[in-house]
Amino acid sequence: MQQRQEKIQQMVVTAQQMREIEGRIFAAGMPVAALMEKVGGLIASRVQALYPCLPPLFPSSTGGGKKGLRVGVLVGPGHNGGDGLVVARELHFQGYEVVIYRPIAKLKELTLQHAQYAESLGIPCVEEIEPLQECDLIIDGLFGFGLERAIAEPIFSAIHQLNQWSKPVISIDLPSGLHTDTGEVLGTAVRATYTFCLGLWKLAFLQDRALESVGKAELIDFGIPVADISAVLGETPNIQRVTPAVAIAHLPIPRAAVTHKYKQGHLLLICGSRKYAGGAILTGLGARASGVGMLSIAVPESLKPLLVAQLPEALIIGCPETETGAIASLPEEIDLSSYNAIACGPGLTKDATSVVEKVLESDLPIVLDADGLNILAQLNPIPTLSKRQAPTVLTPHTGEFKRLFPDAPDTTKDRVSAVREAAQQSGAVVLLKGARTAICHPGGSVWIVPESTPALARGGSGDVLTGLMGGLVATASQQELPIAEMVQSAAWWHAQAGILAAEERTELGVDAYTLTQYLMAVVHRAYGTAIATAF
Repeated sequence: MQQRQEKIQQMVVTAQQMREIEGRIFAAGMPVAALMEKVGGLIASRVQALYPCLPPLFPSSTGGGKKGLRVGVLVGPGHNGGDGLVVARELHFQGYEVVIYRPIAKLKELTLQHAQYAESLGIPCVEEIEPLQECDLIIDGLFGFGLERAIAEPIFSAIHQLNQWSKPVISIDLPSGLHTDTGEVLGTAVRATYTFCLGLWKLAFLQDRALESVGKAELIDFGIPVADISAVLGETPNIQRVTPAVAIAHLPIPRAAVTHKYKQGHLLLICGSRKYAGGAILTGLGARASGVGMLSIAVPESLKPLLVAQLPEALIIGCPETETGAIASLPEEIDLSSYNAIACGPGLTKDATSVVEKVLESDLPIVLDADGLNILAQLNPIPTLSKRQAPTVLTPHTGEFKRLFPDAPDTTKDRVSAVREAAQQSGAVVLLKGARTAICHPGGSVWIVPESTPALARGGSGDVLTGLMGGLVATASQQELPIAEMVQSAAWWHAQAGILAAEERTELGVDAYTLTQYLMAVVHRAYGTAIATAF
């Protein structure tokens, strides 16, 4: 059971894939009506858990007064509306005051039957949205997955009004008005407090532009057979979520009982400048948390005392400087072949072009970020990367991505397609930063970190990620572990540290240095949970 639940949480589907999976279920004999009853019942139970219908403390002797929580249910013409009607009926039976908003008269046959039964139960039904303004909770069952056309009147105006009310809203499967795959708002969309995604995660939940509408997302697992999922998606789906179990499984823990520091990887960080000394420190602190066996940090000579004070366990290498305080070149004492990986870029400035060129010419796995990416963008990126024989990891934000891959799809419209195209063009593992960080390796599989926090929108948080990832990549390289999986784990780990820090300090209290102090707490908590679950 645990293995199935974990597999279901990882899967991500497009609208077409979901249609095919449902088609297999119905072809095998599952009645549509039975599935609608099951789904509606599961949603109703979850609604009751979140918003209990408590009886009044002092009931009126005359029977007047409020009877229970008032719930408005928005019902569309299709099976999403049918799900909504089942929920409305079940909540009605539990004592909620339910009113149904049904703006479209023509319904699918099964949905119509549920509407007729709701009417027979005396549940009021209205054609205008205004009466629902008195409700305590709204349930959105207008449109589910597969919507392609823009929302039209009168529903357009109804959704606009609903969004002005600041009432809690639960959307069934998707907020009405969102494109299932791209997360595009089709004219307008419901802004949900919660969205209960049905069966399998839809791609829209992992697109940045959908997040304002989705609210807090939960998966309602109604029991899709894994065989039907695999028949459509294959054994290795093209798009998956980085779950805690996946992330922890790839980390190099527990260590072997007999080991030494060089078996845990040796990372070379190349970072910092007189102008951006903090970038070197933050990158080093991120690498420290990775547990890498040996850490060397190449910085401008003038920064060496500062780094020694902050990271006494690291080997700090002073480098010749330019007049602007950037690294002019790597000293002869640096033998690149003695390292397992290089992470390069934070705080370098573009005056370190020759250093980045040397890194790109190496036969080591490399992680490029910040000015490492900005310099690469000036070096004809695709031909330059195609010459590399060792793994390359690129970690751009949207602006850097556009400079590196100007011909790739627009990241603001479809991040998944954009990162997949970039990985195929470059032959690199590409990590596109964002509220839902997307990672793709050259083989085409896309992994998405399903949660993060706006608290990470602070200068220096990306430097921490570079160091953390660099350390894991160095360990993976030394131990011959898959590097792409380490990138996924690093991105998840970084995001979870931000979430944990924000829970304790609020979103305003998570500066980059503070972030580094929460990295180990994430692994301790997640690894302990994984051990407990296994037994």
